[in-house]
Amino acid sequence: MTDNRQETTAQPQEDWFKETLRTVIIAMVIALLIRTLAFEPFNIPSGSMIPTLQIGDFLFVSKFSYGYGSTGTFWNLFSFPGRLGGHEPQRGDVVVFKVPYDNSTDYIKRLIGLPGDTIQMRHGILYLNGLPVERDRLEAPLKDGNHPLPDNVSDYLEHLPNDVTHVIRKEGEDMPLDNTEVFTVPPHHYFFMGDNRDNSADSRTTHVGYVPESNLVGKAEFLFFSLDEGAHFWEVWKWPQDVRWNRLFTKIN
Repeated sequence: MTDNRQETTAQPQEDWFKETLRTVIIAMVIALLIRTLAFEPFNIPSGSMIPTLQIGDFLFVSKFSYGYGSTGTFWNLFSFPGRLGGHEPQRGDVVVFKVPYDNSTDYIKRLIGLPGDTIQMRHGILYLNGLPVERDRLEAPLKDGNHPLPDNVSDYLEHLPNDVTHVIRKEGEDMPLDNTEVFTVPPHHYFFMGDNRDNSADSRTTHVGYVPESNLVGKAEFLFFSLDEGAHFWEVWKWPQDVRWNRLFTKIN
């Protein structure tokens, strides 16, 4: 009598290991491509963009918005002029870029000056192409998490000439960066400033200066998480009181 049952043989351990390694490598390559070419997460460690962005915010940056640059996207592995694809950055965009002094450190600031623009600060007022940028003082500063604000803080709605309105924070009108020379943005470069105007190392300083278009990483799109300053991501049991629930999945303007 013939036994038609089939025996199942165990897969050799070596084959199982190769298949697992192959799957892991493919997953890592896909994740790297998404991070390099589509979206990259960032977190905010400093207060230079308060009140728009707060310490402890986590956000996604779209890498494809402005195309791909040799420094901002490909870590200077190979060099090419300009950017590949994308559209031109717009004044008022919140942008992540590589700081020119080392071409590796990521900064996030607001785009204020386009190629050919002139920028100057006079007694705390932003002048763009020789004209003062309008601003309206808010009745009270926007809250910064659960932290008390200094008495000298004022928030303003600043109205850029391309109809972009955003909030800036000021602590006075004659702070160190409130009176500057006239900056003329070179071709293929951009001028950035932090919304926390008196506490931001930006294009007004030699530390940053003009940012080449190849150093742009991408446009900050939306927050996906936010923790109160001093809280740690891994302390899940503290999330109910430390997560800024009202900031989750909000668009960055």
